[in-house]
Amino acid sequence: MAYFAQVTGDVVVGIYVVADAVITDTEGFMQESLGQEFLAGLYQLVATDFVQCSYDGSFRRLYPGIGFTYDADRDAFIPPTPYPSWVLDEDTCLWVAPIAYPADGDHVWDEQAGDWVEVTDENS
Repeated sequence: MAYFAQVTGDVVVGIYVVADAVITDTEGFMQESLGQEFLAGLYQLVATDFVQCSYDGSFRRLYPGIGFTYDADRDAFIPPTPYPSWVLDEDTCLWVAPIAYPADGDHVWDEQAGDWVEVTDENS
């Protein structure tokens, strides 16, 4: 099975599964363009509205979800940022806190404090 994200602007608005036979050319090679054309015809959209993605994240960095961004320059799907202070890790395309997660205990991010706060019975 092949997976495609429908992208409007740069935001993922849908995920579709396409049979391998649909994207396999006459010489036996899988072609993203065949899946794009198939979905475009099926949904009356433009082929470039669809971007092939990988369920195991083996290409385009991550398997996208609704609300992810497709960054064409990075050729990667990027999840929504969980907090405004977090920064994008360019290698993984995942958001990371500006302060490393503490090695001990359970913690949650406190955006107002800009730090990790230990989870206790009082604040759980």
